[in-house]
Amino acid sequence: MSQPNLSPDLFFETANAYQRSAALKAAVELGVFTAIGKLSQDGSQGATAEAVAAQCGASQRGIRILCDYLTIIGFITKEGQSYSLTPATTMFLNQSSPAYVGGALRFLNSPMIMQGFNDLTTTVRQGRTTLPAEGSVTPDHPMWVDFARGMAPLMMMPAQGMVGLVQGDTAHPLATDRPLKVLDIAAGHGVFGIAFARQFPNAQITAVDWQNVLQVAQENAAASGVSDRYHLLPGSAFEVDFGGGYDLILITNFLHHFDVATNEQLLRKIRAAMAPDGRALTLEFVPNDDRISPPMAAAFSLTMLGSTPSGDAYTFAQLESMFRNAGFSQSELHTLPPTLIQVVTSYP
Repeated sequence: MSQPNLSPDLFFETANAYQRSAALKAAVELGVFTAIGKLSQDGSQGATAEAVAAQCGASQRGIRILCDYLTIIGFITKEGQSYSLTPATTMFLNQSSPAYVGGALRFLNSPMIMQGFNDLTTTVRQGRTTLPAEGSVTPDHPMWVDFARGMAPLMMMPAQGMVGLVQGDTAHPLATDRPLKVLDIAAGHGVFGIAFARQFPNAQITAVDWQNVLQVAQENAAASGVSDRYHLLPGSAFEVDFGGGYDLILITNFLHHFDVATNEQLLRKIRAAMAPDGRALTLEFVPNDDRISPPMAAAFSLTMLGSTPSGDAYTFAQLESMFRNAGFSQSELHTLPPTLIQVVTSYP
């Protein structure tokens, strides 16, 4: 019989967890990962604390302590006095990588988001965020521009996965003899709608979001060469007139912000805007029925508790019920490996 773990390590690691976020943020702001990558590639000198400090314009002592800490928590490795990037850090935190995601910290660690956890005790007592107004779902909140600019690289892989799901759905093939109408709700950076526009030359994309956010989506559409098929519909998804006849409606990272009744209200509106043979694709963190696994998806409920009045991470059973109550006949859950995000495909 194994002995119980009586170590206080978990307590101290959790109590000091803010230091992990601070170290990552400092490393990104100083360009530490990019400097280590450059020094390692040049080969003229090792990525020592002295060399990295010179690249970053920081003190040698500060860089040495920061890099040792980043090694301890797994972002980089150390051999002798020289640091190297891990494969994942090379891909996601070296600014020379097309998959660089360091900019997402502007949103993930923004004062607005972090403020929602300054008094979590009160939040838990009252069951809703202590943030002003409606928290992160306050209409036209400027934080969503940071979201659109910072989170786009993180969503490129899920966007391609969603395109693959549609292409592989041989039971419900898309029409190719007419324009494909796609509605992208809460489009943000526009990555999802743009992915479909790039893959389907006959696709016309209508993007719904706040006007200031849609400017980012419009820039990304132009950079991707699809701006002539990318149309903006500014305003609240609950209030604007979608029109109708959509073959695909994308609902990405949106339903978790609201309670069940509010979501069903929106889904009824979405159902009415669909073509008879259309479908809705909903991208979400979907926890298992036990609500504690998988860890990242399940833990997202706390993010919603701290930042919204009534949002949550919904299980597939809950999402399926919402779609059914809104008039959809069938919903299916799909994984998007290697990401932890899942897609619910719903048919009228």
